[in-house]
Amino acid sequence: MIEQLLTLDGNILLWIQEHVRAEWLTPIVKTVTNLGGLGFIWIVLCLFLLCFKKTRQAGAAGLLALVLSLIINNAILKKLVARTRPYEVVEGLQLLTKKATDFSFPSGHSASAFAAAAAICKIQKGIRWRWIVLAGAVCMALTRLYIGIHYPSDVICGALSGTLCGLAAAFLTNAAAKYFAKRL
Repeated sequence: MIEQLLTLDGNILLWIQEHVRAEWLTPIVKTVTNLGGLGFIWIVLCLFLLCFKKTRQAGAAGLLALVLSLIINNAILKKLVARTRPYEVVEGLQLLTKKATDFSFPSGHSASAFAAAAAICKIQKGIRWRWIVLAGAVCMALTRLYIGIHYPSDVICGALSGTLCGLAAAFLTNAAAKYFAKRL
């Protein structure tokens, strides 16, 4: 079963390389994926949200989600699973960026994107641009496949783990807000 998953993961990456990659699209994808490095774009978004009273709690939840995702995904799961990067294993796969120095599973970019997006969307239910935040998370995750640095299962598990971190952060932020509202 595991061998079949690995084969499917590799075949999907080769299909993307063959049928989706385009000369005009590659610089755009590289820019988007670079903005996700160290959660940069998500940190900036959360800091921006902190500037306004109406969105402050969403910004705080997003930042907490990013911290939870960093601890769970990058500090624990990556070291625990220790999965080799696909460009080192899948024959014929061409990497479109510099080689990574850490393990492949789960995708940290996908995890942080979905962590921040889930937390923000859970807290700010009425925001008009919530679908843009979710679309940004999906785009970030897809860039990791396009450039060949993650397997699809890395991205899916990163997105799921990140979403759980985001929901946990939203819960904790809501609980803290209720606690302090009663005390003040």
